[in-house]
Amino acid sequence: MVRKLLNTGNDLSLTMVRVVLGMVFFAHGAQKMLGWFGGDGFSGSMGFFTQKLGIPPTLAFLAIAAEFFGGLGLLAGLLSRVAALGIACNMIVAIAMVHAQNGFFMNWFGKQPGEGIEYHLLVLALALTIMVRGAGAFSLDRLLFRVTGRKTSGSFQSPGNLPSKEIAA
Repeated sequence: MVRKLLNTGNDLSLTMVRVVLGMVFFAHGAQKMLGWFGGDGFSGSMGFFTQKLGIPPTLAFLAIAAEFFGGLGLLAGLLSRVAALGIACNMIVAIAMVHAQNGFFMNWFGKQPGEGIEYHLLVLALALTIMVRGAGAFSLDRLLFRVTGRKTSGSFQSPGNLPSKEIAA
């Protein structure tokens, strides 16, 4: 099961998708968790989610954690499918609870009561790509997949002992 979560190809396009999504969500998560980048921090974000949006505290915490730790996970390429799933769940809830009522488009000109769902749909597409295809090149997922589970004659075989063709795969 864990090996299925870690399995990924040496695909640079997946790496770009993962790193950009990770940067965006680490920044959003850091606003909510740490108060960085002009955010309200953990207490302010919990208050907004629980009091204004009526989200139960446990789910509000999970939403903040999914953005912050999911962003970090995507940047490192560690458990990227799980991180992408958490972010996708956040976007589905955001669409259902807040943004669907504002239509499709973002509020570029201030004429809507709030933001539409176009940003969230893009995030869902990127997260789904990572959930299906994995983290791509330069990820801890890829490294862990290549290092774990390689046995020859009942003994572990380190990457240094593998044929060069197998390492490049």
